[in-house]
Amino acid sequence: MNEPVIEHGFAKVAAGLWLVGASQPTAAVGSCLPRALKGLLVPDRSMLHLVEVAEWATCGSAKRPFLTQVPCAAPLTAVSAKVLLAPAEAREKAQVLRVIPFSFRNALCVTHFASEWVVLATASRTTRISLKENELLTARVESAVAWTTAAPTGFLPRIGLWDVLAPRQRARNLMLHFYGPGVVWLEGSDAS
Repeated sequence: MNEPVIEHGFAKVAAGLWLVGASQPTAAVGSCLPRALKGLLVPDRSMLHLVEVAEWATCGSAKRPFLTQVPCAAPLTAVSAKVLLAPAEAREKAQVLRVIPFSFRNALCVTHFASEWVVLATASRTTRISLKENELLTARVESAVAWTTAAPTGFLPRIGLWDVLAPRQRARNLMLHFYGPGVVWLEGSDAS
């Protein structure tokens, strides 16, 4: 499989079928045919689509200029909104990860990748944290980028019935618990 060339905040790929983020590629030489993801229930359809590139294309995001290439040696789960580029055959499935049980409040749309590699675009630099067996990592929801661990669980110091039934605003202290073994990629969080 063709590896991307990452330089100056852009990821360049050769001809082929690619899974790209919304409003991508930034530029392409030759024909570039975008296609929607097909299926009945496809949660990441609004964030990702397929592009068939004839010669080469380059992808980059103005709002998320930091690119990280993650190899998929083990099955990888990535936040769909932060996926910039991946081989089309690497995508396995997508799902909505409910951070608060029984509620779609602060839910994350995630895409599962089985092989190859994924290029992630983030607003800040990313860090890679390795977890040992039964080790616990707590991280802010907005900082989560990708992981090879089991699905994380949400944690809020205090949650009431109204937080589940009638959510009004984003919970400031909402966290995710990641359980090892595995690797977690995180970006910086914003206090606003």
